[in-house]
Amino acid sequence: MERKEVSYQSKQAFFHDFGDVKNVQWNHSDYFDEASFIKGGHKTTAYYDVDAKLVGTTSERPFTDLPAGARKYIARKFKNYKPVQTYFFDDNENNDTDMILYGFEFDDEDNYFVEMQNGNKTIILDVSMDGNVQVFKDM
Repeated sequence: MERKEVSYQSKQAFFHDFGDVKNVQWNHSDYFDEASFIKGGHKTTAYYDVDAKLVGTTSERPFTDLPAGARKYIARKFKNYKPVQTYFFDDNENNDTDMILYGFEFDDEDNYFVEMQNGNKTIILDVSMDGNVQVFKDM
């Protein structure tokens, strides 16, 4: 995206997608127009591409929302790390634009991202809906 401001079209698409949401905070990043708001009690961000089409949403979730098998695997494999933040990415299946999180592009599919810390070291885990866990980014 070469423009510097959130597009009018993204704001209109957001209204169409989510209705008249109160206290929406808009941001224009390098890749998307982003609308942050509260939905169902969770801090949520909607991402709109250059064509003002919804790419997907992320929402903060408790670690306990992860599939049980993934939680057990993470506790065993990453026992020196502490989960700091968990996000659920909900892909808009009607848009083929790939999502970019933490500076990495990934294929469209619903999944969780878990920020884990061990002292100064942070890793991001990608957890699929069926509980598969992989390191998404080592920071």
